[in-house]
Amino acid sequence: MSVPFSQQFEQHGAWRRSLAHRLRWLASWLGDNDLLDDAVAERLRDAESLMRDSRVMVAFVAEFSRGKSELINALFFADYGRRIMPASAGRTTMCPVELRHDAGQAPGLRLLPIDTRLVPRSLQQWRESSEGWTGIALSPDDGEQLAAAMQKVAEVDRVPLERAKALGFWRDDAGEDALPVDAHRHVEVPRWRHAVLNLPHPLLEQGLVILDTPGLNAIGAEPELTMSLLPQAHAVLFILGADTGVTRSDLAIWREHLGGAAPAVASRIVALNKIDTLWDSLSAPGQIEAQIERQCALSADMLGVPRRRVLPVSAQKGLQARIAGDAPLLQASRLPALEALLGQGLLAEREAILRRAVEGGLDALRAEAQRILRLRQRELTEQGMELEGLRGKNTATLRHMMRRVEQEQSEFEAGAERVSALRAVLGKRMREMQAVLGPTALRSDMAQFAQALGRPGIKLQLAQVYARTFDGLRTNLGDVQATMAELQAMLHAAFRQLNAEHGFALQAPAEPDLSKYIAEMSSIEQSHLHYLGMGNILRLVQSEFCERLAQALSSRVRTVRDAALGEIEDWRRSAFSQMDRQMNERRATYARRVESMARVRDAASSLDERLAELAGQGAQLRALEQRLRDLCEVLVGRKPEPGAPPAAGDTQLRAA
Repeated sequence: MSVPFSQQFEQHGAWRRSLAHRLRWLASWLGDNDLLDDAVAERLRDAESLMRDSRVMVAFVAEFSRGKSELINALFFADYGRRIMPASAGRTTMCPVELRHDAGQAPGLRLLPIDTRLVPRSLQQWRESSEGWTGIALSPDDGEQLAAAMQKVAEVDRVPLERAKALGFWRDDAGEDALPVDAHRHVEVPRWRHAVLNLPHPLLEQGLVILDTPGLNAIGAEPELTMSLLPQAHAVLFILGADTGVTRSDLAIWREHLGGAAPAVASRIVALNKIDTLWDSLSAPGQIEAQIERQCALSADMLGVPRRRVLPVSAQKGLQARIAGDAPLLQASRLPALEALLGQGLLAEREAILRRAVEGGLDALRAEAQRILRLRQRELTEQGMELEGLRGKNTATLRHMMRRVEQEQSEFEAGAERVSALRAVLGKRMREMQAVLGPTALRSDMAQFAQALGRPGIKLQLAQVYARTFDGLRTNLGDVQATMAELQAMLHAAFRQLNAEHGFALQAPAEPDLSKYIAEMSSIEQSHLHYLGMGNILRLVQSEFCERLAQALSSRVRTVRDAALGEIEDWRRSAFSQMDRQMNERRATYARRVESMARVRDAASSLDERLAELAGQGAQLRALEQRLRDLCEVLVGRKPEPGAPPAAGDTQLRAA
């Protein structure tokens, strides 16, 4: 029996919370044992934050009247015993709607007026601000109030034709797809540009984000929707009508907005909705099944997807069955099969990605902590040998040896100036790379394309300028990668010298690989070439649309470059933290050596006691290293943990 998506997502959330709990417990243990430097602490905080705050976005995309909102109701909101998202005949969702949970904000619906399209500000900037929004407070447990509020996303206004053009909802070349014009030359446009429902729903609280999109006209008029929001989606459900199959407008949405390159984690699932319209009492069950199968196969062929990715479903009957507790009708609706595919594909892939991210960080963390422990072990051994050599020595000899240690300490501090010089050189080159990839440079890199977009009239050379712009963006990333290779070689050489001269155990962190960001730039470029094609030639005459296109593109590119800078900064922090930590460890070692000699000089009987202390400390270090290895194995799920406190939902720890 298939597991409902809601239950699969709850299990996924419990797994993430358990892993976040373990990471925090590991950070506490490392701190208690003085193994937590700034870089390790930051890496653990990032990993814990990723586990606790990681969101999974599922986008529902289709032309009008394909049943997107009803499918959302059936999958996520049947527990309310009624429809929450508006789902009636004709157009319902007129603007993109995000359903999410933010604990820092009160439950409610925020609506962004459509007139904000005329303001030179990106949708992302609006989404991050409270300015300009209309807010409606909600009671999460009141399904009737919630459903009434969600009717707002279906609201429309009738505006003059010229205003519709400025807003991006009218194109002279639209032909049959143009919006109807009344006798007063007015057309119907959405009242709202974007809506965000903040709701403490169990799934939303665990990080699920649902994106309900409007039809083709609204998608095409909002470039940032396809450049930013849809690429963030970990799964996209493309909904067709079983009674219509793949229509021309369905195919346009698929080809222009979904069929191109997608992030590696994204999953495309096609739902052939409204199969109940094919339930004909005059046809035998086998005939109905054959008709459904033909529609699925034809849809898969037209969209170029595997047949297994096209699932027939009746959202309306599925919702009805869930509310009424009608198990046979639920199975007939085939909703469970869709949930199973969505959960198995999306959540399994997401969990694998999160696990790989944690495992990669833990490998680096364990290697760094083990270097510190082994360095301490080596220094304990050297101290033990030094103290053994003190047996039978007189006071004058001890004073001489103390002066020798103090001299070594002084020479070490003088040599530390080279570390400061290395830090200065790396810092300068890092600032140069930040200048190449920072916001000021981005405006310069995008200037030629923005200027070409801003020219009046038909823009025939825009595609070439677009290509040159992305060539430049990729070149900049390539130049930064080359600089990183130089710095990596410099760091390797410096660390080898410091290790040889001072007995350090420095190891250069792995060089950031920026090739994935170069590839992502190419993906962005290819995915949005359709905006510059002949099909949009008249839309590109509109300055407002061009401004939105430039803003959306800049926002998407900035996200990629910020991620690249983040990796570079992690590399710098790891390198500097190692140097700082091992320098401080060496200073502490010198202090301990002087203290040990002083204690032996002042009381000869303390020599054996001190040697016994060192032996005990060595045993503790070996135990710590084994404990570290065990904790990391537990974190990646390779063995149970008998000593850590159990977390809610953590079956491994609880069983132990």
